[in-house]
Amino acid sequence: MISAWRRHNIMNRLLTREEIFEGNILHVYKDTVEIEDNLTVEREVVQHIGGVGIALEDKDGKFFFVKQWRYAQQEETLEFPAGKKEEGEDSLTTAKREIQEETGYTGKDWIYMGKIYPTPAYDTEVIDLYYAKVDQYIGQHLDEDEKIQIYKYRLEELIELIMEGKIPDAKTVSMAMYLCQMKKRGEI
Repeated sequence: MISAWRRHNIMNRLLTREEIFEGNILHVYKDTVEIEDNLTVEREVVQHIGGVGIALEDKDGKFFFVKQWRYAQQEETLEFPAGKKEEGEDSLTTAKREIQEETGYTGKDWIYMGKIYPTPAYDTEVIDLYYAKVDQYIGQHLDEDEKIQIYKYRLEELIELIMEGKIPDAKTVSMAMYLCQMKKRGEI
């Protein structure tokens, strides 16, 4: 039997914060915090505005994917369309903007699937996950430095690609789990 979830109350009191780096996408801080037993420790924190991932399904039951070069990983990745929130923008607005920019299609019948913390040990980023059905094609609007190829796969094909190690993108793996369970439960 799985034990009941218990919240562990840990004191973390911020003593000092030093800005290490301020960039366009993220800020890095070095915090000095007091934790249990009056222990003082340093924590490096990456502050990120957050983003979205979108599972856009066409009328044939296939989902849209983007393949693009990811500089930090030094490889092309296949993943669900996604993007960063703009300052003051709510997640659904971000999702609607990003799906159209990356795939050229609008979505309809939007459903919030949940959220993930990609790297909770040191990063504040939250990615909100959405499902939508394809609506109409109005054209891509890629950033100047974006080179995206569009692919479509059925959910079963996606699971195989993940299990073969061909899709290591965390949000895509998480979204596949959400989609499997939500379809099984009749929620989408």
